[in-house]
Amino acid sequence: MATELSSKKKLLIYAHYYHPDVASTGQILKELAEGMLDSFDITVICVVPSYTGGVAPEYKTKMFYQEEINGVKVTRIRVPEFSKSSKVSRIKNILAYFVGAMLATFKVGKMDYVYSISQPPVLGGLIGVWGKWMKRAKYIYNIQDFNPEQTMAVGYSKNKLILNAMMWFDKFSCKCSDKVIVVGRDMVETVKHRFKGKRVPNHSFINNWIDEKEIYPLPADHEQVVTFKKRYGLENKFVIMYSGNIGLYYDLENMMPIIEKFKDRDEVVFAFIGDGTVLKNLIAYKEEHDLNNVTFIPYQKKSDLIYSLNAGDVHWCINAKGIKGVSVPSKLYGIMAAGKPILGVLEQGSEARLIIEETNCGYVTEPANYGDVEVIIEKFIREKDTNVPAEMSKRARAFLVKNLTKDVSISKYIQEISI
Repeated sequence: MATELSSKKKLLIYAHYYHPDVASTGQILKELAEGMLDSFDITVICVVPSYTGGVAPEYKTKMFYQEEINGVKVTRIRVPEFSKSSKVSRIKNILAYFVGAMLATFKVGKMDYVYSISQPPVLGGLIGVWGKWMKRAKYIYNIQDFNPEQTMAVGYSKNKLILNAMMWFDKFSCKCSDKVIVVGRDMVETVKHRFKGKRVPNHSFINNWIDEKEIYPLPADHEQVVTFKKRYGLENKFVIMYSGNIGLYYDLENMMPIIEKFKDRDEVVFAFIGDGTVLKNLIAYKEEHDLNNVTFIPYQKKSDLIYSLNAGDVHWCINAKGIKGVSVPSKLYGIMAAGKPILGVLEQGSEARLIIEETNCGYVTEPANYGDVEVIIEKFIREKDTNVPAEMSKRARAFLVKNLTKDVSISKYIQEISI
């Protein structure tokens, strides 16, 4: 056994968030790491569980914590608690991870490969460059979200000096990498655009995924689905659901006036599952406008995600304007795995919209086309008792099983890292 382990190449993953944190990137990286164990000896450097802002007492006494999860060695870094609504506390938290990850690099021994993702923005790439230099290893930079492009798209910062610095550093990370992997066809164009007229870094495209054996369609009368609906007042309703990060990049605040137009439709309920920076604004809007058919539900454990996703009749898949080529909403894969029709508010040519259109598993419109959103909601309600939703569901699930599974994507990662 020792000989077998020593013959494997060693791979260091900088993950920021990792299981049991509910961040979508943390879940993806857990599945990626565990899925590559036959090919690599894997170590992950990440923060202590803290995605929601709090840190459990057992993670407050030391700087570093060593664990092993399903064969993956994990080094966790203590970080300060933060509030998602406070920029200052978030920056302190992120910088603590960055500095801690640099130090933790010296604790993990020799590495053949270093892999990092674009989280936290820009710093995720730079910590990968650091790992490459310190370990004299091949570096793979996986861009889940382009920054500063994402920051600019939603107006999170308009400081030209900061944005230009962010762009310089992230292009530097791309140039230092041995390979850039992006998660959408539209994102390939962003790589090329960044280096227009100059040498474009070695790059490839691999979709994110969902474990189709963990998330799959369940009948409406399934015991746990019924229980979930009862718990949150969704029973005997047509459920239009948003499940995921309730943050800046999804234009959710502007969806509330559209939802308000359906406030007297007792047969319809709009359910938001998750947490994030704009959740309090959505709650305030609901209360101010007496939207009794809007409900907010906390993040679900990964093991319960199959029940919550199946409780929706239609799911939002939405991005703010300007996100095309910048990121791909990973919620798309869970929706398709559960076999649910999609209400897409996505830019033409964006990866998620291309998939929905190729599959014909929902209706889509452009971001900020709020009148179209209202028309699509009406259409879904009108067709709810026809065979249209069931046909969409079948096509969504069939496409996912063929093209967007964990095994398909992980085998591509193993190949790309090993080349």
